[in-house]
Amino acid sequence: AALSLSLLAAASAAAQACSWLWLRSDPPALRPAVPVALLAALHLLQLGFFFRCLHALKVGWKVCWAKAEEEDEQRHMAFLSHDISMLRLFETFLENTPQLTLLLYIILRTNKAELSQGLGMGTAFLCVSWSLLDYHQSLRSFLQDKYELSLGSSVIYFLWNLFLICPRILAVALFALLWPYGVAVHFPLVWLAMFLWVSLQGTDFMESPGPEQLYRAVVAVILYFSWFNVAQGRTLYRSIIYHSFILVDSTLLGLAWLWGRAPSEENSYLLPVASAALPCYLLGLGLRVTYYTWLHPNVQVQQEGRYDQVDASGGSDGVELRSFLEPDLVNRRMQWLAQTHFSLSQPARRHVLNGAAAV
Repeated sequence: AALSLSLLAAASAAAQACSWLWLRSDPPALRPAVPVALLAALHLLQLGFFFRCLHALKVGWKVCWAKAEEEDEQRHMAFLSHDISMLRLFETFLENTPQLTLLLYIILRTNKAELSQGLGMGTAFLCVSWSLLDYHQSLRSFLQDKYELSLGSSVIYFLWNLFLICPRILAVALFALLWPYGVAVHFPLVWLAMFLWVSLQGTDFMESPGPEQLYRAVVAVILYFSWFNVAQGRTLYRSIIYHSFILVDSTLLGLAWLWGRAPSEENSYLLPVASAALPCYLLGLGLRVTYYTWLHPNVQVQQEGRYDQVDASGGSDGVELRSFLEPDLVNRRMQWLAQTHFSLSQPARRHVLNGAAAV
């Protein structure tokens, strides 16, 4: 219980800190119409993200009843939804995935599971993959309409994330089954390696260097469980390095459990489950290759007869941004990530104040 509460507290504090820093960097016209002191108090009480969702619902209700020619509220709603999507992703990997690993460890340790635990664990796995899909859909909203995520693309994207995350969490839970304190050593070491790797890639997401370190720390936690692109340029080699590292690390965790387990253990069903983890991970990699080979926006550009290299550093004829009527009212944080993820041919103006047109 103490471990679960501490994980929840740390995850909530990090997400609330990101939310508060984003609000402070946004122009006053894009903030909720409440005193700054009240916003600070809500974030201290760990209610900042909840208040963001309520505020987005209020703006969305206005959009539903607004006239077609009134687009200020629509742009405001898009601005809010992009931040909520990012915060939801942070919350998922800072809170849900560690607790999901802990729940799986408890089930394996006690060798029994209540129906509610099984349903909760299955739902949690689906929610983790869904948050990645929602984040990807949010990035795609910056592209032109013809590059919208289709149903087939959504299914492939959802499944390859699910098939890659499940074996990773299973490997950590199996390792903790025999060496619970070993995870307390393994996680900081891998997290530190990921943090250094992210720092070497030179991210530029936050408005100042201090908060940027918080962003890199959060991304390092995500990378402990799943791939997350954070820098411009060709991602093929970085992706190969990352997945090779995670595959080797997860395999070593599984082999450590296999070496230390007693042959007469009651939960002998774990052996075939652990054996299925590697094919599951390879299937996820195959689906990811399928997505980037046939469903990525840059592939659509090639099919249209325009030259572009998937995951290249960007060129003058690559995937283009959507034409916004008020380009300075765009969420620069998420637009920069979209440029990074899709290698857009139109660079986002990262050093312009976020939502500067609303000043």
